[in-house]
Amino acid sequence: MDENVMKKKFDDIISSIITQKRDDNKVFLSSYEYDCRLKLKTSKLALNTIGMKKTIKDYRIVRKFDILTMNGKDKLIKPVINDTVLYYVTNDELFGILHSTHSAIGHGGRNRMSAELKMKYCNITNETKMVHLSLCVYCQKKSSNPKRGLISKPILHNVFNSRAHIDLIDMQLQCINNFCFIMNYHDHLTKFVVLKPLISKRAEEIAHNLFDIYTTFGAPVILHSDNVREFVNSIITELHLMWSDVKIVHGKPRHSQSQGSIERANRNVEDMLATRMAQNNIKDWQNGLKFIQFQKNRAFHSGTSIGRSPYEAMFGCLTRVGLASIGIPTNEIESLCTEEDIK
Repeated sequence: MDENVMKKKFDDIISSIITQKRDDNKVFLSSYEYDCRLKLKTSKLALNTIGMKKTIKDYRIVRKFDILTMNGKDKLIKPVINDTVLYYVTNDELFGILHSTHSAIGHGGRNRMSAELKMKYCNITNETKMVHLSLCVYCQKKSSNPKRGLISKPILHNVFNSRAHIDLIDMQLQCINNFCFIMNYHDHLTKFVVLKPLISKRAEEIAHNLFDIYTTFGAPVILHSDNVREFVNSIITELHLMWSDVKIVHGKPRHSQSQGSIERANRNVEDMLATRMAQNNIKDWQNGLKFIQFQKNRAFHSGTSIGRSPYEAMFGCLTRVGLASIGIPTNEIESLCTEEDIK
């Protein structure tokens, strides 16, 4: 679906939803209502400075809204708590914000969108997110695919690098530039993922890629795979030849039902990769693999401790993506060119 067509349908549905809301609805703000609140808040601040008596409505305005001036423009924000700035958005801005956020997290679902949006905005509802998701062609394609594997209880560890998992995704039907496989490696505690394109599934090539990971993050105690035991043992042998100090053991086989969690992870990578290729009209999938890796690691994951993103669980901070990471509204970023502008 063309983005303009999608926006038109989204705006129509949101307009229909708004008409069913009460007149005193405080969530959906038209540009006119947004400006009225800005002016009202400004006038109340002025009245307060000269000591005039405030009404109940005045107190509500003061309690619910505040103003942040940026680039000479006033922005309506929620009163700041713990230095967290949360912006109010107008109905006209909703689609653009949802669309860019949804794409940035690799077309994640409602929970992943909520985790991303709540860090910057305060009046975007789940109802609005679901409207956008229902119009996303790529998400509908994913929803129509049959689910594979069974939901199982995950292996839990409380120490980073105590156990890691490796699996291969077969891309032979989409082989390009001699790359035919994807190595999917992740840490069980943080769920942090590393994706590597492979020409073959020989132990030597896999060990070479694992060596690159281990000299960056360190090596795990246990390396687990749902492939045959001999496959992982040969990889471990190759690693020991490359780096004699490292000692890794092969994890014991898991129950057959636990294979489902790995299949879901692989399927998620395939879906995200297919979506990216379709959106950008490209076939060169291995060049987009790092973007998929970044999207997976920055997105909310319920399996990590206290429901954080794998990146945050790994490094203890939120992912940084330039100006978009420091609380500046998307529509204001383009106008910033120097450090002085940011200040």
